[in-house]
Amino acid sequence: MSQAAANQFTKRLSAIYQGVIDDSHIHQISERLLARCQQFAEQQNSVVAEQAARATDPRWDEQDVILITYGNSIQKADAVPLQTLHHFLTQYLADTVNSVHILPFFPYSSDDGFSVIDYRQVNPDWGDWPDIEAIARDFDVMADLVINHCSRENLWFIDFIGNREPYKDYFIETDPELDLSQVTRPRNTPLLSPVHTHEGIRHVWATFSEDQIDLNFANPEVLLEFVDIFLMYIERGSRFIRLDAIAFLWKQIGTNCLHLSQTHEAVKLLRDILDYVAPKAVLITETNVPVKENLSYFGQSDEAHMVYQFGLPPLVLHALNRGNASFLSDWALSIPKLPDGCTYLNFTASHDGIGVRPVEGILPEREVQDLIDCMHRFGGFVSMKANPDGSESPYEINITLFDACMGTRRGVDHFQVPRFICSQAIMLGMQGIPAVYIHSLTATPNDLAHVEQTGRTRSINRKIWDEEELMCLLDNPVTPQAEVFAELRRMIAIRRQQAAFHPQARQQVIKINSDLFILKRTACDKSQVIYAISNVTERILKLPMASLGVLPDGLSDLLAEQDGTIGEQLLLSPYQTRWLAFAGSD
Repeated sequence: MSQAAANQFTKRLSAIYQGVIDDSHIHQISERLLARCQQFAEQQNSVVAEQAARATDPRWDEQDVILITYGNSIQKADAVPLQTLHHFLTQYLADTVNSVHILPFFPYSSDDGFSVIDYRQVNPDWGDWPDIEAIARDFDVMADLVINHCSRENLWFIDFIGNREPYKDYFIETDPELDLSQVTRPRNTPLLSPVHTHEGIRHVWATFSEDQIDLNFANPEVLLEFVDIFLMYIERGSRFIRLDAIAFLWKQIGTNCLHLSQTHEAVKLLRDILDYVAPKAVLITETNVPVKENLSYFGQSDEAHMVYQFGLPPLVLHALNRGNASFLSDWALSIPKLPDGCTYLNFTASHDGIGVRPVEGILPEREVQDLIDCMHRFGGFVSMKANPDGSESPYEINITLFDACMGTRRGVDHFQVPRFICSQAIMLGMQGIPAVYIHSLTATPNDLAHVEQTGRTRSINRKIWDEEELMCLLDNPVTPQAEVFAELRRMIAIRRQQAAFHPQARQQVIKINSDLFILKRTACDKSQVIYAISNVTERILKLPMASLGVLPDGLSDLLAEQDGTIGEQLLLSPYQTRWLAFAGSD
């Protein structure tokens, strides 16, 4: 087994570093990788063992639901935030989610955690490693490997400035006179950042901001450093590892520096390492790019186990804002068959904004601009990216999804709660594993005060709840927070019991008209079929059951709170979703 792993590591390293370092150096790096993996196997702690026992085989099933949250999204006076989060999870969500994505929980200098000062420490303001491990004993934890860049305050960068080994080669120095116009930019800030060093002013690569300095993976020591961090996160109890901004990893002047072959080979290497030392662990790539580029990170079932469905958030919002599911249905029809051993991570909201790059070539530019204009009216913002010709174009909409659903293109109305719940129901019905943002679960409105405090538009969707305030809202049944929280928990509990919602269960899109988004899900063993039908309009609709090609006999509505029987016509209230189920044949 060790020799097979060593050969595989050497193969990947050769693909990454051919022409950069010689073969003897590649073999040396491979041996060091193997030694670190063997050390990992000897030191696995009880949390990792418990997770392996808890994990299903195959890797996931219909029970899997992920909560996305910051470690301090809920705070309590004089309490450790990670312990407050753990209490919230066990008290309110133990029967709702089985996994939690704790967004970067390390010391940081900006971007709410994505400018990492120390990858091996927990932010002392939030807690410590035992707090992460305690959560990991009750829930599968997803951790971020912020692999493309680090903070200016990271000691690696400080040693780079001092020209000290080994860190003097950890970052990418580039001549600002070179033509870098081909480089794909996710932001409108300068690509190169000037730095005062002992050697004078140097210009370093900074894809995302001047406080997020890109790391030099052409130096294999940087790769080895991150493999060590990667394995440490697994040792500390993380079952899911999310590769943040992975698409930008490898830089080669004269290219767009996006999705280069060396980047894909690096993802494959990390996958090989997991297959060798932690076969129950899951590798996830975060690539906010057009659909075809995003799906390339499945590779040949040898890269990511999961990729984000980045097209889903903007298309669901567009459908509900326009009362027109046509573009959403067409996109869902185009989703390719899942590669073996892979699935999608479905989400409608996260700590980031609602990306518009994933709908390039799917939504006409006029539709995108109309949606952006509407979100401005609902209190949102838009972040821009720089283009090679010097122009700027929209990159993401910054708004909470709850307030994005406060109306339609015609303006604000009284359907905010049902429209928002419809957005979540659509996501819960999709093939893959659903991930629910904590601010969706709590129906959080735009936090404009947080934007004013930080000066960053993304803060609109990153509210830090005071636990007492949140509990008061959740305990009052007339608040939208209580209504949404209760209904989402109910829907998720129902979803987790349905074989037809297994991540690998077959998905068919039924396109009848633009008012409805309809999925037919069939259990892997054909024991159950569910029609997930969502009305994306503010009108009451009647759907003849004959149009679905099924008889109402034997059908039941899983979401009905009382009588779930179905007649010849299916009645759907504004923004209502119905899950019509019947037993199939084994």
